[in-house]
Amino acid sequence: MDALFLSRLQFTTTTFIHFLFVPLTIGLAFILAVMETFYARTHNPMYLRIVKFWGKLFLINFTMGIVTGIILEFQFGTNWARYSTYVGDIFGSLLAIEATGFFFLESTMIGVWIFGWKKLSPKAHATVMWLIAFATCGSAFWILTANAWMQNPVGYEIRNGRAELTSFAAVMMNPTALISIVHTIGAAATTGAFFIMGISAWHILRKNEVKLFTFSLKVALAVATIGVLGVTGGGDFLGKNIAKIQPAKLAAMESHWQTQSQAPIYLFVWPDEPNAKNSVEIMPIPGLLSFMAHTNVNSEVTGLRDIPKEERPFVAMTMVNFRIMVAIGIAMVLVIATGWIRFGKLDQSPWYLKVLPWFIPLPYIACNTGWIMTEVGRQPWLVYKVMKTADGVSQGLMTSQVAFSLIALTLLLVFLTTIAGYLIVTHIRKGPASA
Repeated sequence: MDALFLSRLQFTTTTFIHFLFVPLTIGLAFILAVMETFYARTHNPMYLRIVKFWGKLFLINFTMGIVTGIILEFQFGTNWARYSTYVGDIFGSLLAIEATGFFFLESTMIGVWIFGWKKLSPKAHATVMWLIAFATCGSAFWILTANAWMQNPVGYEIRNGRAELTSFAAVMMNPTALISIVHTIGAAATTGAFFIMGISAWHILRKNEVKLFTFSLKVALAVATIGVLGVTGGGDFLGKNIAKIQPAKLAAMESHWQTQSQAPIYLFVWPDEPNAKNSVEIMPIPGLLSFMAHTNVNSEVTGLRDIPKEERPFVAMTMVNFRIMVAIGIAMVLVIATGWIRFGKLDQSPWYLKVLPWFIPLPYIACNTGWIMTEVGRQPWLVYKVMKTADGVSQGLMTSQVAFSLIALTLLLVFLTTIAGYLIVTHIRKGPASA
């Protein structure tokens, strides 16, 4: 193991833990805004109680997102200094807008939301929550735009040995960014919705505040529906975009080796990477990959054999994570559809309520497997076709230094995540404050 490998492992570990909190923050902010709007319109104290209950979970989660995010961003200077120097004119400007604009707005409004219950009218307080939801989506927009530039670099020129911005509009209107935002915000909404659905079901089964948690379950079910539509629609367009700009990633997602028209998708497949073929191919669906990539069953799809070996991503890792994400997505659609069928009798469907808590972790797994597929599928490029990952690590970085920081940061993050998990579980078990 060298400094490059350990730096990648450290960034992966930190991002994985950070991404446990980001989707839930975005999803809960939007759901809280919807729920508080009910209270602002009706002044029903039941809605106020449920907003404060979910609001405390939101605040714990948001705090952890800040801590893990700060640790994550510092690594651009400590471990990836050459990357930061080379593309900082573009990547740094996008993160600066996110931090000084939307994160500042989000943090300020959260302070107003916490301390403004007795100082603001219900409508004004609900407006603050909507501003928080807007700011969380705005932060996601700029961060995803920065990542999309790594996937599909546009609006730049190489000058003086570094990438310099030439068109800010091109970076903002990057198709990869716009599609990724729809897909990711949808995933975040789905994560927050299933979190609320699972916890609400747990309380309903125990006959605890049944009316209150049935309301939460119904609101979350509606948000989950919107979220899944965003994930599905965004994912379809994202797949077609990947086929255009990153054919190696698309081929790795389906373990597709031979360039051909009417390219199939195999329901069960396993790659033999050393021999550039599949060792297992079961149940092919002819033309499906061509159709999904180009909306034409007769279109040609590039195979991995036509990609230089040194530029191929890790096929098995990319494919497995993609299929896990898709499988979880299908399962969530079935759960959502069942919820609408039982919508008027949710509190009288014990079998359905027993299933929902088990689905709480699945959106998290789908988000992280999707992220792994996206980043691993881009390898060996740090910025696609511009800079390889091996060229971005800090010069002179010692293996022992990264090993120490990897162990120290992992222990710290696991410790903080454990504390956050304890606080979240304790608050969930306690339930809403009494009227």
